[in-house]
Amino acid sequence: MIVGALRIVLSLPGNDSLKGKRKVVRSIVDRLRHRYNAAVAEVGDLDAHRSAVLGLTVVSNDASHVSAMLDTLTSAIAGASHALIVDRKMEILHLGEGEHLASHEGRFESSWDDDEE
Repeated sequence: MIVGALRIVLSLPGNDSLKGKRKVVRSIVDRLRHRYNAAVAEVGDLDAHRSAVLGLTVVSNDASHVSAMLDTLTSAIAGASHALIVDRKMEILHLGEGEHLASHEGRFESSWDDDEE
């Protein structure tokens, strides 16, 4: 399994309100999620009017496909008329057959208990 992660910092020039920022960011996020089936979220600069940080991830079984998808997502964001890309960081993780992100031995116990407050 190949996981690609992308962090993009956007400048939103001329934007003077969080409401205006939300409109621009929501438009970008929704378009990327629906058109490219990527996981996308605003992950930073939440209270800044003129900047936003987006986190994007894609999963595939082919590293070149992951790289191409991240480049395509970057191009789609660059095409947004109200946002400028000022920074881009990309990482591609190769997770093999026998590797696990976390392993736990023994019985799984839930920390969710409706009786406890």
